[in-house]
Amino acid sequence: MISIRPGTLEDVPEAFALVTELAIYERAADQVTNTIEQMAIDGFGPNPLFGMIMAEDSDRKKIVGMALYFYRYSTWKGKRLYLEDIIVTESFRGYGVGKLLLDATIEMARETHCTGMMWQVLDWNEPAIGFYKQFGTRFDDGWTNCHLDF
Repeated sequence: MISIRPGTLEDVPEAFALVTELAIYERAADQVTNTIEQMAIDGFGPNPLFGMIMAEDSDRKKIVGMALYFYRYSTWKGKRLYLEDIIVTESFRGYGVGKLLLDATIEMARETHCTGMMWQVLDWNEPAIGFYKQFGTRFDDGWTNCHLDF
């Protein structure tokens, strides 16, 4: 049985383990520079920058997935929820955990009066693209991601 609940400070080490697992899956483990300590401060310090929704195996009391999100503001659309990542540990993929997490994130966006949600998916990640299509997701063409790293 999978239960869905808000993330807590105590979940940060397991959340970071999921982040590491995702980075390995996306062939980018060397790009992870965040730490458990920084994630704890950024998510649960005096000015939280993100929220988490956790999927927990109720039988084993083990985190098996999470959605990490934050709010952004669009001059055209207003308050939007940005879904940074949905991560489901490999042994629990294909059992509906991702759907539970995305449904909970959509509900969170509605409850907090967002006008919609946004996220990114790698163009080679066909399983994720297929998953998102089930929700009626609109995929944007014509936008290029831009980054400045410091």
